[in-house]
Amino acid sequence: MADPPLKYAHVERERRWLVDPTGALPDADDVLEISDRYVTGSRLRLREVRSSDGSVARKLGHKVRLSAGPEEVACTSLYLDEEEWALLAALPADELHKQRRRLRVDGRVVALDLFGGHCTGLVLVEIDGSPALTPTDAGVAVVAEVTNDERLTGGGLARASRQQVLAVLASYDVPRA
Repeated sequence: MADPPLKYAHVERERRWLVDPTGALPDADDVLEISDRYVTGSRLRLREVRSSDGSVARKLGHKVRLSAGPEEVACTSLYLDEEEWALLAALPADELHKQRRRLRVDGRVVALDLFGGHCTGLVLVEIDGSPALTPTDAGVAVVAEVTNDERLTGGGLARASRQQVLAVLASYDVPRA
């Protein structure tokens, strides 16, 4: 397969860790409420982001993997108005809801995601880029790095049942909150 064209894409190189949901979490610089809809049978994601100031952003995202696993992807996004959002939100999709707490450490953003719905009890921390920055630098105690665990990607979680999410957490000995 030929390499995908990256002219309009942003390359993400994320690392992810499971967080102990019973532990203390650091204060966030800002908080976002995120609802994702992974469109059935596609690589498309509809995302609605509600900021603490009341603003709402809606976008259509497309992700293409640049390697065998989920650690490196090319992302392209289109911002949608309300009519476009309503049209696309009618497509069949699997949903995922989370609160994203963003922390800034040494000028870099650390995303702490607290999941709701069928993923309640799951807390992940994501750091884009350099392996030199770790969750410990942000004051976050982690259980395990899960960067390459397909079950803990957004699409994997959206498609999972509550029982499957609990089984994944149990496989890492994550305490129940």
